[in-house]
Amino acid sequence: MSNQTQHEYDQVIGQCRSLFLAKTHDYGTAWRILRLPSVTDQLYIKAQRIRSIQEKGVQLVADGVEEEFVAIINYCIIALMQLRLSPDAPLDLDPAEVAAAYDEQVAENRRLLFAKNHDYGEAWRQMRIESITDIILMKLHRTKQIEDLAGLTRVSEGVDANYRDMLNYAVFVLIKMGFGRTEAGA
Repeated sequence: MSNQTQHEYDQVIGQCRSLFLAKTHDYGTAWRILRLPSVTDQLYIKAQRIRSIQEKGVQLVADGVEEEFVAIINYCIIALMQLRLSPDAPLDLDPAEVAAAYDEQVAENRRLLFAKNHDYGEAWRQMRIESITDIILMKLHRTKQIEDLAGLTRVSEGVDANYRDMLNYAVFVLIKMGFGRTEAGA
């Protein structure tokens, strides 16, 4: 993978992480109350809103499409953290523990992205943002089906693989949109 992609990926994730940790300061770890299907549904709402705005060409609520892709990234990380936390883990987590868990999930996703990018040759750069939105929605439908099957699949990698793919697709979109670029890098 190119150094440019690595740099762009890190910039996008850095902005998402900053927002996530600021919200953790404001709200604590209220997200811990969400069961995994609720996180999936929250992701679905975000992706469906993006598609609706893309199709209509206009939005009536101030939050833009970029903010929705940021939310997809952070909700995917929430889902991945929830998968790793013990069911009896406390609802209120220490902010430093949350930051470390966030970083752990990002590091794992980054490794996956670099491996796939190597094999696929950064094909995502030629994709349309609308197509990536559709792929995220498809992966959400797959995730919902796996959840409805209580994880008892025959050939699927499981919900975690879908969350990781959605996270990376959302990062791709934000890179394509120029999100997170500094003045010097723009």
